[in-house]
Amino acid sequence: MLAGLLAALGAGLLWGLVFVVPLMLAEYPGVVLAFGRYVAFGVLAVGLAWVDRAALARLTRADWIEAAKLALVGNLIYYSTLASAIQLAGAPVPTLMIGTLPVVIAVTANLLDRRVGGDEGVPWRRLAAPLVVIAAGLAAVQFGPAHVESVPDASGGVRYAAGLALALVAVASWTWYPIRNGRWLRARSPGLARVWATAQGLVTLPLALAAAAGFALWDFAAAPPGAGFDWPFGPRPLAFVGLMLATGLAASWLGTLLWNRASQALPAAFVGQLIVFETLAALAYAFLWYRRWPTLAEAAGIALLVAGVLLGVRAFRPRSR
Repeated sequence: MLAGLLAALGAGLLWGLVFVVPLMLAEYPGVVLAFGRYVAFGVLAVGLAWVDRAALARLTRADWIEAAKLALVGNLIYYSTLASAIQLAGAPVPTLMIGTLPVVIAVTANLLDRRVGGDEGVPWRRLAAPLVVIAAGLAAVQFGPAHVESVPDASGGVRYAAGLALALVAVASWTWYPIRNGRWLRARSPGLARVWATAQGLVTLPLALAAAAGFALWDFAAAPPGAGFDWPFGPRPLAFVGLMLATGLAASWLGTLLWNRASQALPAAFVGQLIVFETLAALAYAFLWYRRWPTLAEAAGIALLVAGVLLGVRAFRPRSR
């Protein structure tokens, strides 16, 4: 359990970087950042594949199909819909919806485990306390005075409704991904975390290139002359390429590797709660970027999130017989 916890913590610290990159590249559309990150992930995976070429060669056709499904849903669909939701509905509401992932994943995984009669499901009375505490922590952060004051006027309309719908797709995508990914890994022998991360990177590359090409064609056709994105690298090419390579290696490949190890070591309902580490890391990086300390409500929320994770450790710890 300790190894799994440390791996999930490392993944959260790396994934949290993705939330500060849009602040550093504010003039870039979120969907372009998503494509750039996963093209970089795929290119890096091509080089890293040489190290694990023997293990990759042993993957079956079914394994590669599964990797493609995970890459499409957990990478491209998730980040593209999230970025688009923020553009359409503003950041606060989609962020709040994504912040519920630790609770949504834990509940969904536990429902599935108990339905199939597996030995990983736990009684709801043991799971209720950590979930309630995590939900309270997320609410404290999201509804604190500093956050509420930053909410823009979103009076409804088609754009706002479309943004909420896309945010729901993002939540569904990253509810499905960790559960499905964890089940695949636990059904295989240990030691496949790095190979599986590289495999997902390899299949992500053609998917990301195709999606970027499609978006570029749409941008050329729909945008007025001189108003579209400056393809391929935008107004700050060196910063863009550098940050995409950094997030592609750290957040995508290494973060996925660590998350795979956590998924293989821990029950699905518990590892789902540990996505809270990503939320905590994103908050910490945001405070550093804005050069301020958290408010009292934010500090209380962070403390509740940590307490919820600790309660989750106790809930999933095997009891002595």
